[in-house]
Amino acid sequence: MTLRLAPFFDPIALDTVTSTNDEAMVLAAEGAAAGTLVWARTQTKGRGRRGRSWSSPEGNLYLSLILRPGRDATGAAELAFLAAIAIGEGIAPLIPASVAVRYKWPNDVLLNGRKVAGVLLESSLGPKGGLDWLVIGVGVNVLGFPKRTGYPATSLVAEGAEGLDAACVLEGFCQAFLSGYERWRDEGFAGVRRRWLGRAAGIGETIEVRLDGETLSGIFAGLDEAGALILRRAGEEDRRISAGEVFLPAAADR
Repeated sequence: MTLRLAPFFDPIALDTVTSTNDEAMVLAAEGAAAGTLVWARTQTKGRGRRGRSWSSPEGNLYLSLILRPGRDATGAAELAFLAAIAIGEGIAPLIPASVAVRYKWPNDVLLNGRKVAGVLLESSLGPKGGLDWLVIGVGVNVLGFPKRTGYPATSLVAEGAEGLDAACVLEGFCQAFLSGYERWRDEGFAGVRRRWLGRAAGIGETIEVRLDGETLSGIFAGLDEAGALILRRAGEEDRRISAGEVFLPAAADR
């Protein structure tokens, strides 16, 4: 089929891959231009954060986008939030208005409290320490979702979307992402941060954050200027967390 994408994007459609991020990283290392987009029907070894496997049956969306933003690693982390926003904005017109779209720190998208999409960033630094390239991997459950996961999952169809395919979701994501990416390059992270917080799951609520070697509980007070989670704990200074796993109370993400 013919994809309706802005000229910035150069799509490479594949049938089956180990993971779209694997393919995109090889292309990036070989000099592929920003906007190169790897899209596959299925993945045999799809993965998420911390090496977790990502169920990848046919019918869902699996893509990886190569960028060369000319920023440091902090800038790369900011784009994870932008990608989540682009997923949310891309799927919002495709689902019933009653379905709540929320962003779960640091890189998940929820529908009615259940995970529908995730983002995985992988990058390489240049000789001067700046980013040489960045690959943004995106997985969206369009038709199906795994039943046994550490966090409840769902799909667009399960939440009431009709007549969808992965290509339709891809087009919506790309349109929203490019618009946000251009604004981010001109204006920085502040606008992205504000938009993400506007749909943040668990904001102002008590959450649990699992780190390597410890588990913390406190109020999700917001994001700092670099995207770190601010955890407020009684009688202590606010804790800024740049990497961890967030677990929400049952009602906080709806």
